[in-house]
Amino acid sequence: MTAAASWLDTPAHRAWLERGMADVLRFVLPSIREGGGFHWLDADGNPLPDKRPQLFLTARMAWASATGVRHGIPGSGELLDHALASLLELHADPEYGGWFTEPGSDTPKSTYDHVHVGLAASAAAAVGHPSAVTLLEQITEVVDTHLWDEDSRTLRESFARDWSAPEPYRGANANMHGIEAFIQMGHATGDAVWHERALDVADRLINRAARGREWLLPEHFSQDWDEIPDYNRDDPNHPFRPFGATFGHSLEWARFLLQLDASPLFGSPAWLLEGAEQLTRRALDGGWGLDGRPGLVYTVDWEGAPVADVRLHWPVCEGIQVTSGLVRRTGDPHWEAWYRRLWDHAVRYFVDERGTWRNELDDDLREAGTIWPGRPDVYHCLGALVTPLEV
Repeated sequence: MTAAASWLDTPAHRAWLERGMADVLRFVLPSIREGGGFHWLDADGNPLPDKRPQLFLTARMAWASATGVRHGIPGSGELLDHALASLLELHADPEYGGWFTEPGSDTPKSTYDHVHVGLAASAAAAVGHPSAVTLLEQITEVVDTHLWDEDSRTLRESFARDWSAPEPYRGANANMHGIEAFIQMGHATGDAVWHERALDVADRLINRAARGREWLLPEHFSQDWDEIPDYNRDDPNHPFRPFGATFGHSLEWARFLLQLDASPLFGSPAWLLEGAEQLTRRALDGGWGLDGRPGLVYTVDWEGAPVADVRLHWPVCEGIQVTSGLVRRTGDPHWEAWYRRLWDHAVRYFVDERGTWRNELDDDLREAGTIWPGRPDVYHCLGALVTPLEV
């Protein structure tokens, strides 16, 4: 197999990906919520009761729908208009600035949630949405004023509503999505400062922390960036802060390293490609089927043994994205083989007959909802469909 034989260059495969994007975006049209935000949907596309809009999901819908607009998928424009209006109105905090994680409740102001607004604004700007500039200006001010820590060149974690009481914790997850947002904000503005910040965050967490643990990524740190290796040992299925190393995050980080490696705003250091390949090899070559069943477990301990063995769709989606990028970047047939294997696995277990995605599987590899009930989020699966078209 050679790079020339890649599925990425096969017209039938590319058409299949485009159809998949349309299926996913058509599924989420009923999630538009009167009054702003989006409903969480169940497997049949019906709103789940007692679920409020979430900032990161609204922002991810803005990214997803902007992607649909860019690819000419009908219905995307309506989703994008609603998402941007929701970010500027329903979620916005008119008193203290920033956004409410969950409108109508007194939840902390989370960096994880807020950086997704940067992703949303940048994606909307790329397709010329008239509200994008305002939103981009707002998130830039919030990052510069509250979220970015110039001393450590990383992002802080969370605050009270009035930006007091910063949490004495630093998390890899919020910083990972921060560099995702910064990469896109750099493209939207042409300002190299965003890519420089992203590189500094990645250097600390990947070039130093993950490299130091043989490419298993530490996720949890003190406010001074000391590792907390036993964090949440008693809550291994936590949806945002599980104990141990998360292979899905390794694959996601690898994707962003490749994006930084391709930055037109600075000269990329060689370790970015090295880090992307090493993280991906550790997760896929070293982590696939660890518990005797196909796929990726949720988390492993620091010896690489499975901890939480639940199967989630998003690590597979991230694997598809990064292996497509590695195929393009390296031409290595190893990554082409993984790209095909991951799609085979996704279609066998996660993609249903309508082209929509099961979020989570039980021990028998059937649809479950222990960690994430229903199908609230199409960010990862849409990424799996669009990234191979654009690498």
